[in-house]
Amino acid sequence: MPGFSDRLRSEIEYAGLNQKEFAARAGIKKRALDGYLGVQKSMPPADVAIKMALALGLSVEYLVSGREVKKSVDISKYLQFRDVLDDLAVLPDEMVIPIKMMIQSAADQERRKKRR
Repeated sequence: MPGFSDRLRSEIEYAGLNQKEFAARAGIKKRALDGYLGVQKSMPPADVAIKMALALGLSVEYLVSGREVKKSVDISKYLQFRDVLDDLAVLPDEMVIPIKMMIQSAADQERRKKRR
């Protein structure tokens, strides 16, 4: 199972950031980040883990342990669509609106089928 360092590296790459950009976004020194990702693979203090998780839009629990936090809304079913959402985020509104309408229409049809 991947550890903290592996998860952190993977999430930085998924965010499309290089290590220097991520360190700046998280408000930590690049040298400190190297320690968390390098040979030492040290665990950061809690305040730094929080900064890193926030910079990646993740929970601290996930980043540190690999376990998702249960919230009132279970986001785990949405994680499979993260790449689609990232793609939608870069499209202009005039492209996103018809895509959303198409998805809503298809979902409404499926809901109606399930009610029968």
